[in-house]
Amino acid sequence: MSVPALELNGLKKNFGKAEIIRGIDLSIGKAERHAIIGPNGAGKSTLFNLITARFPPSAGTVKLHGEDLTGLQPFEINRRGLSRSFQITNIFPKMTVFENVRCALLWAQGYKYSFWNFVNRSRKLTEGTEAILEQINLANRRDLPAGTLSYAEQRALEIGITIAGGANVIMLDEPTAGMSHSETDYITDLILKVTEGKTLIMVEHDMGVVFGLADRISVLVYGEIIATGAPEAVRADPKVQEAYLGAALEAEH
Repeated sequence: MSVPALELNGLKKNFGKAEIIRGIDLSIGKAERHAIIGPNGAGKSTLFNLITARFPPSAGTVKLHGEDLTGLQPFEINRRGLSRSFQITNIFPKMTVFENVRCALLWAQGYKYSFWNFVNRSRKLTEGTEAILEQINLANRRDLPAGTLSYAEQRALEIGITIAGGANVIMLDEPTAGMSHSETDYITDLILKVTEGKTLIMVEHDMGVVFGLADRISVLVYGEIIATGAPEAVRADPKVQEAYLGAALEAEH
């Protein structure tokens, strides 16, 4: 039996007396695309923060490829192959698109705290950066300040930064939030391309994106997972319809 890419066991998070995550057990396989959906306030972002060690759990464990991540810092988890994006675009707006991606590649290629003048001479680093820019369709924007990109292009750049370190588990927090239909299609196609062969875990409210991308879906309501399964099975689950999905689908029409 293969080791899951990510495994949560009895995961809980309390803030004072408030129980936000109430004991989650979840196993996500290698190269699986898994969506976590649920109403606002369900605990989705808190769950992401627990997995990536931005919050310490009140109880339970998070395992990455079988390794217990308890006690590790976020940067240590990143170096073990898990990388995430955030709801709010997180880029260096005054640096060029090329420089943003190159910064993300520095540690992955062993440069650590090298000075810029030596970094500029590295053919390997330049070629790696250019390859990612091609992958995220921003090669023709490479010399522009990142802050001048369109919103969808900035999100694409953030995805490029997320994958630059070579992580095999990618976590995306609402990657299409605030986008038009055409922008959503652009980012969805990009996600499919850049996560091929990798494990994808995403929080997303757009049900079209969820059902178009996910192999499996988990529904989080009031800090508990009420259903996990293939998209059509989750769509048909009466508990999910009652708690969330029916209203979410109606809101899109």
